[in-house]
Amino acid sequence: MSPQEQAPELSMDPKALYREEVFTDRKMGTIRQMIPVSADGQPDPNRSVLFLGQAQLLTPVGAVPLAFEIEADTLAQAIAGFPAAAKQAVEQTMKELQELRREAASSIIVPEGAPGAGFPPGGGIQMP
Repeated sequence: MSPQEQAPELSMDPKALYREEVFTDRKMGTIRQMIPVSADGQPDPNRSVLFLGQAQLLTPVGAVPLAFEIEADTLAQAIAGFPAAAKQAVEQTMKELQELRREAASSIIVPEGAPGAGFPPGGGIQMP
C-alpha cells in the first residue's frame, strides 16, 4: 500500500463547529466557553453553549492536567460551578491514578525456578 492509501481521511464536521472563548483568573485555572456556530461562522441557536474547565493538580511527580465539563448556561454559572467540577475531576483522576498503580504493581514479573537469580542451590559448586 502507498502512504496515501494508509493515511486516514481528515475532515471537519461542518455541523459540529464551535467558536472558543477563554476566561481565566490567572490563578486557579481557565474556563473555555464553546459557542456553537454554523459553517459560515454565525451562532447556531439550535445547539447549547458548552463550558469546559481546565486546571492542574500538583503531585510529587509533577503537574497533572485536568479537563472537565461544567454544567452551566451562563459564564457566571460556570464560574460558580468551577470549584465543584474541578473537585470531581480531581477525585476521578485520583481513582484513575490508584488503578494505574494497582495494575503496575500486579504486572511485576517474578522469575520462575530456584532462588539465587536462576543459579542452582549451593552456588553451583560440585565436588568430585
